[in-house]
Formats: sequence, structure tokens, C-alpha cells
Amino acid sequence: MSGKGTQDSSRGSGRGGIDLRRAGGSSVSVALEPEKIRNVALVGRSGGGKTLLTEALLAATGAITRMGSIEAGSTVSDSDPSEIHQQRSVTLSVLPLEVGDYKVNLLDTPGFADFVGDLRAGLRAADAALFVVSAVDGVDDATTALWAECERIGLPRAVVISRIDHPRASYEPVLAACQEAFGPAVLPLYEPIRTAGAITGVVGLLSGNVSDYSAGAGDPSQRPAITAERTASEAARAALIEGIIAESEDETLMDRYLAGDEIAPATLIADLEIAVARGSFYPVLATSAETGVGLTELIEMLTRGFPSPVERAGPTVTDLTGRTLGPLACDPDGPLVGEVVRTTIDSFLGRVCLVRLFSGTLREDSVVHIGGRGLTDRGHQDHDSDDRVTHLQSPLGSTLRPVRLCIAGDICALTRLTDAETGDTVSDRESPVLVQPWEMPEPLMPVAVQGAAHGDEDALAKNLGKVAAVDPTLRVERNPETHQLVLWCMGEAHAEVVLDRLRGQGVKLQTVDVITPLRETFARPASARGRYVKQSGGHGQFGICEIEVEPLDRGAGFEFVNKVVGGAVPGHYVGSVEKGVRAQMQRGVSAGFPVVDIRVTLVGGKAHSVDSSDAAFQAAGALALREAAAASTIQLLEPVSAVTITVPDSYVGTVMTDLSTRRGHLTGTAAVGEEHSEVTAEMPDAELLRYAIDLRALTAGSGRFARTYLRHEPVPATVAATATHA
Repeated sequence: MSGKGTQDSSRGSGRGGIDLRRAGGSSVSVALEPEKIRNVALVGRSGGGKTLLTEALLAATGAITRMGSIEAGSTVSDSDPSEIHQQRSVTLSVLPLEVGDYKVNLLDTPGFADFVGDLRAGLRAADAALFVVSAVDGVDDATTALWAECERIGLPRAVVISRIDHPRASYEPVLAACQEAFGPAVLPLYEPIRTAGAITGVVGLLSGNVSDYSAGAGDPSQRPAITAERTASEAARAALIEGIIAESEDETLMDRYLAGDEIAPATLIADLEIAVARGSFYPVLATSAETGVGLTELIEMLTRGFPSPVERAGPTVTDLTGRTLGPLACDPDGPLVGEVVRTTIDSFLGRVCLVRLFSGTLREDSVVHIGGRGLTDRGHQDHDSDDRVTHLQSPLGSTLRPVRLCIAGDICALTRLTDAETGDTVSDRESPVLVQPWEMPEPLMPVAVQGAAHGDEDALAKNLGKVAAVDPTLRVERNPETHQLVLWCMGEAHAEVVLDRLRGQGVKLQTVDVITPLRETFARPASARGRYVKQSGGHGQFGICEIEVEPLDRGAGFEFVNKVVGGAVPGHYVGSVEKGVRAQMQRGVSAGFPVVDIRVTLVGGKAHSVDSSDAAFQAAGALALREAAAASTIQLLEPVSAVTITVPDSYVGTVMTDLSTRRGHLTGTAAVGEEHSEVTAEMPDAELLRYAIDLRALTAGSGRFARTYLRHEPVPATVAATATHA
């Protein structure tokens, strides 16, 4: 991987065998060997230059004829402020490169934190991750968090420092920042060289050869490094060799190196490739999408440096009963097992499902089993169905190109499926299986919506189901207490995209304030009489009951006690009184919120031999509770959640200070991992409505939190004064 003239390895034929001048065309070749497939997720913050770099790679390999020629919605630069409104900025896109007999599926992941669901989908479909770090902006906390996300699942990684020719670029400081943030195993394979102040090429640290791009785009010319270039790169070369040897399984290499032996480049490259595939060594490359500097070396890294699907273990697979099956091999002749990693709905094509195939071969017109499990809490019911693959496509961004088959290790798009959703398993109809789903992030920002007019409610419900079906990070809830339709989103940007999708389908809607579901309780004991007596000629209504109400401890619930003596309230009407009390508790007695944590004791009453009825005593019970509330003091209770906040150590003080402004109660802090802390607190739910947004702003996108309902507590008087029910 360090320059032409290197020996072949088990992964490929060296850069000399890669033809970057393949003519683009409308035909789409089909990958026939999993060993020649590479699935690489492009990861990085918004503004790092992923989109521009992707287009440069596509143009260099002939997939597109020129920069900026990908279809609308796929050509916006990551640095464009309007990126959030563009398709590729908020969803996972697959952009295949054909390099000789290799196929490289680039999975362009969103750079916004709100779309971590699509990021995780991309990581699930990928066998390696390429971090794109701008030489202008460097590494931020959000990028470090993304690195940890990949580290958690053991995904091989490399780093490309982009925009190295920008006037404000700082290659060396950014490289040092990457090493500080990601670890000492982050080492460059090439270093940029300058001629008359401009970056004109890169020098291979192992080969000592210079790739000279000064003549313009295309394959660079090769020449040996001059003395000054060798001297300038000597320290980096020594660090690279020592880093590779430290990862080598050959324990004699270090002794030989320290003794002054020259280690053959082929030996170092072979050990390097093994360490990269193992996920313990992370090469760094430098590129410029505008001038093409470093693109040839990056393409070589994509094809030779990263592992093929055959070298990566597949996900856990079970049968429909939940029994775990044996290891899943990436074999085109094996059982069919694939996973839907992204779903969109097209007005002409219906559902378009992006599928990563882990085993078997998928052919057009075959019948497959579609199975889904595990997201019932987000409105995705478990389902099993059979469907016919009528259209098999190869995606290039949002452009779909027909192909005849898709083999294990590759990625394809299926259209016009009936029920498939993101996270579903595609398998053989005769032997259906389920792939263990990846971890979905929990949406923590609520947005309440309603139809703009009463007649718009049906259209909202119908189209919201379609939007939720393709977005597993969205949770739709009809709150049973406030009766609001609440969309739980990942953040403000995610909410905006969801609302835009609904409006794009012709839905007229509006957002309203989210109502926190409060409770009511009695602050002190009270007694009351409920009298429901009506006489309008003929059969009347008669029911009188006397009750005593007293508050209970928080969380105690409701108790009903009968202490009637002498049959003042006949036994068969006692239950009617309780039913009326419970109904009134549900409706509330002050602000319209349910009443909790009280004991109601029936102590007396009166009945009529003719006019008394179940309905009369239910009404009397409800009236009695309202009268008791008027004679007592009603205390509003608000939900309080236990919150766990994970942030870099540098933001702990900021987060703790912010908690105090949110009526939060700090319960502890603890170190978790390197340079990260976990802050635990108790916080009212009303203060958490926008916390997903605010925490991200406080921590430069690096903080995350989880919440669990704890209990209800009294609402402060200043807050209670403004509390009303929907």
C-alpha cells in the first residue's frame, strides 16, 4: 500500500494492477467474488468534506463523468449550511466504485448527530470505516464520539485528512490531534510534499517513492524521493515501521529492526494489512478532492488495506423460535441471509430497501421471507411475510440501476416490497431466520403535532405510519393522559426532517406545546357529601354518599374503604360509589390531571327504595370527591426521571452547573472509560423536553443521556400556576 513496485499480498494485486481510468457507462457490472468486495462507511462530522471526497473518488474511477454530476440531493457539500435539507446529509447513501476487479461500496453516513440511526445502519452494513477529518477544522468531540462508536463494535478504521491544499489547512497539527484523540496506533502511511508552497504530491513512508500530482488529475507520476524529502519524512517513517512491528505476530521482527536489519516492505505491508483488519492499527492518508492529490493512494487503501466481507464475522442469527444458529459465513452458495439497513418510500417505486447481504445469493424474481422483531415500542410490530423480488437494483446515491443478482458481501436495493422495514431480515422462504438487530438510539426529544384542521387528522395518521415505517429512530406515541400525538425524535434537525416528509406528502399539520402529564393529589384530609337527587316526574335519581379523603405516601396509589354501618348505603351500591370516585379521579379535580395517592373512605349516605340506582351513586361518588377537593388543598405532582449523562471530562462542570438551573438534583458522578464521566441526576420531565438539543450544545455534540421514569413529586408553586391540561 505504500507505492508501486510492492509485492502482491493475499488481499490484492498492488496499486500497479488497479486501473483508475475505467470508462464510465450505463452498464453495471456485478460482483462475483466476496473477496473482491469492500464495504466502507465514510464517517465524520458535517463540514469535514465527505461528500466532496466521495465525488472525487467516483470521478476518479469513472462512476461519474465529472465532479458534481450525481443526482440532485447527493451533490451538496458537507460545508453547505443547507445540508440538513438534502437527502444524502440526513440518510445513508451507497456509492459504489469499480476499481479493476474490485467493487468498493462507499456508505456515506450523515454527519449530524441527530441521524446516528443512519450512522449505525451504515456501520452495520460496513466492514470498515474511513474517518474523514478536515485539515482546516480538525478533530472535535463529536468525531471522537463517532470513533468510540466504531471502537465499541470492533470495526477496522483508517483516517483520511482532507482539504490539505486549503489556505487554512494545518496538516501536522491535525495529525497530532488525531493521534491524541484516537490513540498512538494512528500513524500516516504517506506525507504530503510541497513544491513552491503548493502541495503537489505525497511521499510513501515505506517505499520512499513520491507520487507526483503536479501534472494534473489522473494517475500520478512516480519518482524516488529526493534527499530533502527523505530527511523530512524520516521520523514519521521510523514511527510507522515501529508501529507496524509492534502489531506484528512475528516476535523476531522487533529484535531484527533494533539490530539494524532492513525489514522488507512486503513483510511490513502484510503485517500492516493484518493489523488493520484486526482493528488495532489505523493508517492515515492525506488527500485533496479538488486537485486529486492522494486519491490514488486512498483507492489503494480502500481495496488492499481494508478487509473483505469474508474476513469479518457476520451478525448473530436465530431461527424464528429464538434459537441461535451457527456462525454465518460470507458464502454466495450458503443460505440466504440479508438485512434491510435503510428504507425509503418513493411515490413511483413504493418501498425501496437497501439490503446488505451476509450470505447466499439474491436473484430477481425469487421469493424471500421478510421478518422483523424487536421494535414494537416504536410502532413497528413483529411481522413475518413472504414477498417476491421483482426488481433488483444497484444503488448509486438515489439512482437505481438494474442488476441480475447480488452475492454475499454485497449491497443492493429492492423495490416494491410490501412490508419490509429497516432492520428486517431477508432470508430463504423455506428456512427463515432473523438477524439480531443492531442497537437503535433512543429518541428523547418530544414534538407534539396535530392536524391543521379536524379533517386533516386522518391524513396525518395515515402518512405518519408510512414515515415511521422507514425511520426506526422515530417513536410515535398517543399519550393516554394528555391525548396528544407525540413524535419522539433524536433532536431538532431530525424533527424538522420528519415534519418536512409529512408536509411533502400533502399533510397539513401544526406543532403544539408538549404537555407534561401531571398528577393531582390531596395535600390534607377532607370530608364531603355527594348528593345526586333528581325528580322530573316518574322514575327519578337518588344517591347520597359521605366520604373522607386523606393523602397517602407517594406511589401508594388508591385505596377505597367501606365503613358504612346500618345499611345507609346498600351493599350493592358501595361499588357504584367507588366506580364514580375512580372515574372522577381519572378526570381530575383541579387542573384536569388524574388524582393519585389517596384513600377514600365511605362513611355514610342515603338511598331510596325506588329512585336509587347504580348511575345515581356513581354520580354521587364523583360529586363527593369534587366537594372534598374544594374543601382541601390540591397538590400538583410532576414526573421526575433518573437521568444518566455521559460526557467528556472537560464538560462535567458545565453539565453540573446546567443541572442546577433545571431543578435537577445531582446524585453522583463516576469515571467511565478514558477521559469520560457519567453524571447521574434526578430531573423533572418538564425540564427534559429540549434537553437532547441543549446537552448537545453544551458539549459540542459529544454528550448523550438516558432517562428512566422514577416517581412523581410536588410541583413548585411557580410552575403549578401555569400548569393546565390539554
